[in-house]
Amino acid sequence: MRKKIVLACTECGSRNYSYESNQSTSSERLEIKKFCSTCNSHAIHKETK
Repeated sequence: MRKKIVLACTECGSRNYSYESNQSTSSERLEIKKFCSTCNSHAIHKETK
């Protein structure tokens, strides 16, 4: 079963990205450096619940 993951920008807090993942038993939250259209820069995005 796939798990829906929402990524939020650490700079401004906006939730820009969402996707489904097959990893259902990860103990750590996902961190990816992506472009934030609100900040207009590349920033670290963390998984939120």
